Amino acid sequence: MDASFFQQLVDTWYDPLYRFALSLSRNGDEALDLTQQTFARWAEKGHSLRDANKAKSWLFTVLYREFLTNRRSQLRESPPADEEFFDTLAAEDTPPVCSIDGQQALAALREIDEVFRAPLVLFYLENHAYREIAEILDVPIGTVMSRIARGKEQLRRRLHSHEARQPAKVVPMPSSTKGTHHG
Repeated sequence: MDASFFQQLVDTWYDPLYRFALSLSRNGDEALDLTQQTFARWAEKGHSLRDANKAKSWLFTVLYREFLTNRRSQLRESPPADEEFFDTLAAEDTPPVCSIDGQQALAALREIDEVFRAPLVLFYLENHAYREIAEILDVPIGTVMSRIARGKEQLRRRLHSHEARQPAKVVPMPSSTKGTHHG
């Protein structure tokens, strides 16, 4: 596979890979590193991929494995880093008109366990098929389906708890016209 194919891969998959990395790591700098590590791995080993149609799954799989490796290393070295992912994502990707609802959804998604968050992000935000997610996460399709269902339930509960914490909105009602006749 030549340099133009590599450039095409970067052009096509950089943003989706970065978003996936950001959803996993919750840190913009770490997401950039993961994305770059993924393409560096492609530069080293991508030529061994026999079917170019599997490049997407290969890239996402490598990124996920890099994330897991980094996370294990971080957990051994220190407690998890501050979570700036959703603030960064909301600032970069959320249009102002939808920012309140988007921020609430992202905050709720942040609270979901990574084991459920990863398949949700891959399915709903990155539009991967169950089979691709199973390959990326190296789990059976049934596990993917179960994690998505359980993740959706966790997300639903989180969204409801976020709504409950929002202050009530007071809407002024028009004065009553009962008992008056116009005419």
